Amino acid sequence: MRGTTILPGGRANGSEPERGGLPIHRLEVPRPNALPFAIGTFDTIGPMSRASFPHRHTFHEIVYVTGGTGSHVVDLARFTLRPPHLCFIAPGQVHYWDGVRDLEGCLILFTDDFLLENPGDQETLRRLGRRSWLELSGTEAAWAHRLVGDLDDEYRTGAEDFPSVLQALLHVLVVRAARLLAPERAARQAAPARPAAVAADFVTLVDMAETPLWSVRECATRLGVSVSYLNEAVKTAMGRTPGELLRQARAHEAKRLLARTELTVRQVAHRVGFTDPAYFCRFFRRETGTSPGDFRRGGGDIHHDHRLPSIARARPSA
Repeated sequence: MRGTTILPGGRANGSEPERGGLPIHRLEVPRPNALPFAIGTFDTIGPMSRASFPHRHTFHEIVYVTGGTGSHVVDLARFTLRPPHLCFIAPGQVHYWDGVRDLEGCLILFTDDFLLENPGDQETLRRLGRRSWLELSGTEAAWAHRLVGDLDDEYRTGAEDFPSVLQALLHVLVVRAARLLAPERAARQAAPARPAAVAADFVTLVDMAETPLWSVRECATRLGVSVSYLNEAVKTAMGRTPGELLRQARAHEAKRLLARTELTVRQVAHRVGFTDPAYFCRFFRRETGTSPGDFRRGGGDIHHDHRLPSIARARPSA
């Protein structure tokens, strides 16, 4: 497996180049049936593993940080390195390493295709990606170290049926990491299975950075349900309407682009589905309390203890 990076001004999926956009890093499978999975150290994975410029991926990345100083910026949050950490970056999230020295650890890279045996892990990973940064106690670091080590050994050995072993170990790592969010998860109200599944599919659809959908009707059509059912399912499972969550996701994507690219306000407006920049500015002020220009001049970063404007923050009503 190897990676390619499409830089600003390059072409992605046949689209026209646009100056000032974000680089997109992809994993490529060079031969038939190659495994959509890789694991290695910062050195063995390559220079992009320590990229100091904002970029996004089309794949999942789990980083187990065991040493180093500096900061890791994910979307609008800046995290100071105090190893050991587990970091989860979902497809479409923007991140980069800032001022890091002596960075050590292991990276696990894989696509959604690798999650077919445990499809529920896809939604869990995206939820972990919105939290992103987990500081580990001694006990937590011990099991993380064992699991990552087992994944690395299995991948390098390549013994019989090793892909299924990798999938099983990855599933355990994801589940155990999600348990660290237990208070957040316990706050959710249990939802019927079908509405919960539709709501999870809706969240995944909104998170797809390369094919953003900004209307409830578009999302309902893509998911194969009616608008009324989508509204009911998402409200039941998450306590908020699809429209509310789309507006929040739209504002969050605009913040990403304003903070991490050189796109003009007009270009950012177009990227998040507005043909009228003035209307976009009114929308942005209503959702965030500030103008796009003021937000950009303010630098964009916020402390990781602040709650990000993310659809993951939705809570069911009491």
